[in-house]
Amino acid sequence: MPHFRSAFLAALSLTIAQGAAAETTAATPASAAPAPTLKVELNAADTTEANCKLTFLITNELSAPLDKAVYETVLFDREGTVNRLTLFDFGELPVGRPRVRQFVVPQTTCENLGRILFNGAQSCEGAGIEAGTCESALAPATRTEIEVLG
Repeated sequence: MPHFRSAFLAALSLTIAQGAAAETTAATPASAAPAPTLKVELNAADTTEANCKLTFLITNELSAPLDKAVYETVLFDREGTVNRLTLFDFGELPVGRPRVRQFVVPQTTCENLGRILFNGAQSCEGAGIEAGTCESALAPATRTEIEVLG
């Protein structure tokens, strides 16, 4: 009889666990699509002649192309002090097609940069693009030692 009771309890526990898992799966639809993003990756940072050349890979995963995307950008040194405030104009960004853009920061070596902050979209234009989209959809990333925030 004790063997029957432990087998029964084990089967009951398994049934309850499966029911809980089914409820969790039902509460979270598997077909929920991720929010559209505007991926901006700092892909490389190279010092040339006492200037820093920043190379970005941008992928527009929004529902419409961007005719213009300009970000107010803050560059910080390694100690966390603001080096400068500038505008990065990423230009036209078609949907789903990666684009590479380069910016030369004069009189600053890349080794001196510690962080890049996209402070906000100065301009974000495209048919059907709502105000604030370029800020809310921004997904910054880096492949360098320079931290990128948005």
